[in-house]
Amino acid sequence: MRLSDIERHDTDILILGTGGAGLFAALHAQQSAPKGTKITIAVKGLIGKCGCTRMVQGGYNVALGGGDTVERHFMDTIQGGKWLPNQDMAWRLCEQAVVRIRELENEVGCFFDRNSDGSLHQKAFAGQTADRTVHKGDLTGIEIINRLMEKVLASGVEKLQEHRAVGLIPTKDGSALAGVLMIDMRTGGFKLVRSKTVLMSTGGGPTMYKYHTPSGDKTMDGLAMALRAGLKLRDMEMVQFHPTGLLAGDHTRMTGTVLEEGLRGSGGQLINHNDQRFMFDYDGKGERATRDVVSRGIYAEMRKNNNPEQEGVFISMSHLGPEFVRKKFKGMVNRCADSGFDLAAGKVEVVPTAHYFMGGVVVDVDTRTAMEGLYVAGEDAGGAHGSNRLGGNGVANSTVYGGIAGDTMGADVGKMHLREPDENVLAAEFARAIYPLSKKPDLVLPLRKKLQDLMWEEVGVMRTEAGMKRGLTGIANVSDALMDVGVDDSNLAFNLTWHDWLNLRSLCDISEVITKAGITRKNSRGAHFREDFPEPGTMESSEFTVAQQIGSEVTVTREPVQFSIVRPGETILPKDAPETLVAAQ
Repeated sequence: MRLSDIERHDTDILILGTGGAGLFAALHAQQSAPKGTKITIAVKGLIGKCGCTRMVQGGYNVALGGGDTVERHFMDTIQGGKWLPNQDMAWRLCEQAVVRIRELENEVGCFFDRNSDGSLHQKAFAGQTADRTVHKGDLTGIEIINRLMEKVLASGVEKLQEHRAVGLIPTKDGSALAGVLMIDMRTGGFKLVRSKTVLMSTGGGPTMYKYHTPSGDKTMDGLAMALRAGLKLRDMEMVQFHPTGLLAGDHTRMTGTVLEEGLRGSGGQLINHNDQRFMFDYDGKGERATRDVVSRGIYAEMRKNNNPEQEGVFISMSHLGPEFVRKKFKGMVNRCADSGFDLAAGKVEVVPTAHYFMGGVVVDVDTRTAMEGLYVAGEDAGGAHGSNRLGGNGVANSTVYGGIAGDTMGADVGKMHLREPDENVLAAEFARAIYPLSKKPDLVLPLRKKLQDLMWEEVGVMRTEAGMKRGLTGIANVSDALMDVGVDDSNLAFNLTWHDWLNLRSLCDISEVITKAGITRKNSRGAHFREDFPEPGTMESSEFTVAQQIGSEVTVTREPVQFSIVRPGETILPKDAPETLVAAQ
């Protein structure tokens, strides 16, 4: 395969990814861009069938009255993020969620659960002072993605399905983005797509951990590409572990699947190996504490366990009444039953599972980056959540900022032109992608398992400097070993081993950044907990980490948080506002 074999393709607006952010961006770009603008959407899999949004069970956070306000939603987000969020981004998220939920209903055609009076039903989620999570049972993501998919497939946008992005190709001076190098997975051929504007919304996917929620094809490719392109990444140490991932055994892909927050919000109890409820030993809110707190509580109980037949802890719902549980959580009851567990009448073994990534590319409130022509939205973008994402804020963030990205690109594209790529960077990214095809074929998956075990043990729920330094050494060893592994090049069409190799390459690169950022943060905030530095530090002097690759070296620095709306110890709620609107459990 030669560099000259790369197919060249031009468009005006290129969208990478078809989760909530990518699909919303496509629809909004159609509305905001000048007539005749060519819009192309590219995805690693199939539109509507991949992406993390589809897997959202819980719901969508939005303040719709009944005492709840945008201001209250904002304060919950800032306090949940332990004063590390970009406050302007968090405000825009909370404010625009009100607009977006109506758009989802009235224009996209989503059907959400309702109260008897016809209003949208909003359920309880942990870490929030109001029940504000709109949902469709426990299958909210499927409803949103199915309706968005229908709209996009009927829209006339150009579709590059089963096209994997492998490199951001800048202009020769590096100031702007010229295009994206892709692999057509159906043929194994390469395609350079030049575009005036590019949205990166490829999603997160912290699957470098032993237990993880996303499917294994989600491997942080976007952040790895951004890192190589020299873009700044913030909050990279902040990996959210969902407290209750199904523990179904190594023999099934169901392990790590989330049992959503609504279970605990509705009164579900966590039980240790001694059949004791334990979360109130760790936090006064018990099971309704934020995800980071509950994950650490579970992890601490797992450490105490001396029963080799039980690895995790249990979630119990039976005290609420089996019929109630079956009706309210039909999807999860069926999912647990498929793995041999009775969620409604028994108890189900759970373990903290890597779920969401709060870190990402530094962007402004309009999704622009430091590189002209590149925009980032969804889980690829950092800033909105700080150190901890509230359940229900993820899909809200994707759809809100996906829409903003589409509007922004539509407004900008008329002022932009196609740019010439740096052919040297193109050659380097091409060489990087075909590297394993020249090596002796060997197994990739054992190395991935080695990385997952390493990250879980050394850079997981609870961390120390010594452990993370061991982690860095281990990551380097896996990375070096991967470079000795080759892939059979006799047939590159749907060559899954090749893509497994590329997946692990991305995971190794981002694991290094996570670990270096974790070493740099010498306190404990939200999802990042250091046993050697358990105190959170002074909120008033909060700093976020910034990682950047210069040459082959990744460096991490710290920058002060700008309290642009509210300062620690203060609130934007009225003086007479109640502390919480949530009924006591």
